[in-house]
Amino acid sequence: MASIEDKKVWDEMKIVIIGGTGLIGTQLVRQLKQEGHEVIAAAPSTGVNSLTGEGLGHALAGAAVVVDVTNAPSFEDRAVLNFFETSTKNVLAEEAKSGVGHHIALSVVGTERVPSSGYFRAKRAQEVLIEGSKIPYTIVQATQFFEFLGAIADVATQGTVVRVPPALIQPIAAADVALGLAQIAVALPTNRTIAIAGPEAFRFEAIIKQVLTAHGDHRQVVEDPGASYFGGMLDEKSLVPAGEALLGSTRFQSWVNQSTSKAGASEAVVGVRS
Repeated sequence: MASIEDKKVWDEMKIVIIGGTGLIGTQLVRQLKQEGHEVIAAAPSTGVNSLTGEGLGHALAGAAVVVDVTNAPSFEDRAVLNFFETSTKNVLAEEAKSGVGHHIALSVVGTERVPSSGYFRAKRAQEVLIEGSKIPYTIVQATQFFEFLGAIADVATQGTVVRVPPALIQPIAAADVALGLAQIAVALPTNRTIAIAGPEAFRFEAIIKQVLTAHGDHRQVVEDPGASYFGGMLDEKSLVPAGEALLGSTRFQSWVNQSTSKAGASEAVVGVRS
């Protein structure tokens, strides 16, 4: 499996980050600005709404690259599908008008392998729209973020027991995702899908136990063949890259040690309950 490598081919240019005020978007904006690019953080709070189309034309004018790291406000099946289809259609239409040369979208590993999940179906629908457009593109499928493992545990909790599928998971630090996207943003379009993952794979049960233990959370974690993942049933390898992937450098234990050593560390892992 490949490591993240610098493949920079462009000098200074205008790059628009759709969803630029979120977890990944904020770090990506900062990274690209440090490299000297003109970067627009496009989000409803900055006057750009990809779902309604408000402000998109103005934001994309003169842009060479657009990176879409948006996420749906609701994971309900119809709502999430409507969000990704409508938002993506709006962005692609404005890119065609503005002459954008590279559309990059952050997706999730396993979109084609977990059709029983409404969220994964919606992300796959987004990918299909991008693949069928005339805009040169790169789709980046990421594994789960370290920062969201606590929230995943909360969703899987029944009483005091966390029930997780008997599956593998290869999570990645959000900072490494942002770094990978920054490198891809200044490279030529690939017109294909690239996977990005953490450097280590774990049993789902084992890593959730580690997260909870690190934060003094005593919920029991068990493997349950009947447990779903955001509405979808998993095979053992549904959530890990099927082939070659770019690998982040941050190891899980290092991230846990750093997050728990900071003041207010309980907020570093989203959703972990004390």
